[in-house]
Amino acid sequence: MSASKKKLDVIVIGELNVDIILSSIDGFPSIGKEILANYMSVTLGSSSAIFASNLSSLGTIVGFIGKVGDDIFAKLVLDSLQSKNVDTSHILRSASVPTGATIVLNYDQDRANITFPGAMNDLQIENIDFAFLSTARHMHFSSCFMQPGIKNDITELFRKAKELGLTTSLDTQWDPEEKWDLPLENLLPWVDVFLPNFQEFKFLTRADTIEEGIKKIKQFANYIIIKNGSNGSIGWDGENIIYQPAFKNDKVVDCIGAGDSFNAGYIMDYIKNKPFKKCLETGSLIGAINTTRAGGTGAFENITLIREISRERFNLIF
Repeated sequence: MSASKKKLDVIVIGELNVDIILSSIDGFPSIGKEILANYMSVTLGSSSAIFASNLSSLGTIVGFIGKVGDDIFAKLVLDSLQSKNVDTSHILRSASVPTGATIVLNYDQDRANITFPGAMNDLQIENIDFAFLSTARHMHFSSCFMQPGIKNDITELFRKAKELGLTTSLDTQWDPEEKWDLPLENLLPWVDVFLPNFQEFKFLTRADTIEEGIKKIKQFANYIIIKNGSNGSIGWDGENIIYQPAFKNDKVVDCIGAGDSFNAGYIMDYIKNKPFKKCLETGSLIGAINTTRAGGTGAFENITLIREISRERFNLIF
């Protein structure tokens, strides 16, 4: 199927859970003691879902492959994605395992997370409908370390996607076990856009600096995008290292999902064949817009709000 005849722009494969976000917290909890949070929200969580939801809000046609339980959290996840016009027809529901949840302790521009994986542990490569995947132009996969059921087959997943004619992107996210054991030399040739953050990249490449890490993997990697929060991002376009400043937000609400929103902005322009530098700029803008509202999707209710924030907070026409 030619790219012009594809039904979907992007299919996201990944983890699904809710975020229970606690903010304005009086210190950090310690064993045997209790502290208070002055604000709580329960919202759509997970890197994959935030990426899919916000990418769809930007006007991209998005589908999702994943797994949830058969519970009230599953309803929140599905309702949230469907409200943003994400195709959820290939999200599986399990009667035997519950939907995952993350407790987010939010401290200004940083946070501490505790995740119960639930159904995200249960997704297998056998659960993926490759006929459905073939209806998309691009595949995005996120949080491989949170999905042990599919992690060992990640190279095979990306190889199949490329054989089906899709472009691909990967955001590994954090490894809770801190082993960082991905077969990068075998995997990255099948990944068109590699999207780790600063710390993840250094651990994955066993490098002390970004430049050293890029040097170690550039022989078998394609595009490398390294997110570094308020310090901007660093890209490798196959020939040169390019530095992209961050768009500064002086009134950050929180940074939950900012990296996933950066991914959404970058991939939105990437699948439109925009220049590498333009993709970086759009990713940075969308990541900054994310920080103006609470949670990973709060700033992305609709395209009108996104454009309003871009104009009023960053003086940019989006």
